[in-house]
Amino acid sequence: MIISMVSRATQKEVEYVCNKIKSFGYTAHPIQGEERVVIGAVGDGKEKDHIISVMESVPGVESVIPISQPFKLVGKELKKEKTVIQMDDFSIGGDEFVVMAGPCSVEFREQLFTTAENVKAAGAKVLRGGAYKPRTSPYDFQGLEEEGLKILAEARERTGLKIITEIISTENVELVNEYTDIFQVGARNMQNFALLKKLGKTKRPVLLKRGLMATLKEFLMSAEYIVSQGNPEVILCERGIRTFETYTRNTLDISAVPALHCLSHLPVIVDPSHGTGKRPLIAPVSNAAVAAGADGLLVEVHPKPEEAFSDGAQSLLPSEFQELMDGVRKYVSVDGRKL
Repeated sequence: MIISMVSRATQKEVEYVCNKIKSFGYTAHPIQGEERVVIGAVGDGKEKDHIISVMESVPGVESVIPISQPFKLVGKELKKEKTVIQMDDFSIGGDEFVVMAGPCSVEFREQLFTTAENVKAAGAKVLRGGAYKPRTSPYDFQGLEEEGLKILAEARERTGLKIITEIISTENVELVNEYTDIFQVGARNMQNFALLKKLGKTKRPVLLKRGLMATLKEFLMSAEYIVSQGNPEVILCERGIRTFETYTRNTLDISAVPALHCLSHLPVIVDPSHGTGKRPLIAPVSNAAVAAGADGLLVEVHPKPEEAFSDGAQSLLPSEFQELMDGVRKYVSVDGRKL
């Protein structure tokens, strides 16, 4: 349920309401709005009508409204304003369009450093690179693991770019947390609930990719796992879903971008690389993502795609990435935002 406090409610009244909610077995999530405090009460729904009646009589409470959606904390019923994630000199979810770019896998220093310098020159704010790689085949390259994390950290020191890397298991959360600026949860782990709950106890932003066969409701419920544990900084990533089409690697659901904005206050970005799997389609789909209202992109870039350890067919050359950024910049400016 949503408990809206009166505009003049004191801190003491807010604390009393939170404690009262907890006494009913609910968890209180206070949110400071522009004019008033709104408190989300999340629980199993038992005796909800009675609890609503009681809470409506508590001093400082203006109204109590049930939440209809199952995703209580990431939905717009509780929080109307968009969540903006501050990353030092830029933000995700505000009036900036943020591009994250880099190779699928960290392979060696020269490969990553060259890519990092090129994507930064083109306007990217975040360097992506996988140190741990969940692969379909157990015989494929699985990543450099901690050595890859160290190389990513070196690239950050050299370029000033923030880094994002994939986390694939609960046992590696503490280690990856020492290196990364943003956790990435891949499509295969979207419903790894133990991992999501552990990431919810960290203080770092989490980019959550939509699963191959996930509905938007399932996607948002996975985000709810993270936020319910205390970490509100979640970025949703549409990366294509599996359909009957075989020409593209996946079918990018561009309608998911405005739909997620209608349902949730969380930032939404698009991964056109996995969404298409084909180099010629990445730039047009990126432009479409801007028009659809996305908050950013996640793009694969490699200096020598033909030699890439993974995903070479969907990795742009640095020159192609520059062209993509030039095109995106025009669309972003039309939309009144900045790259």
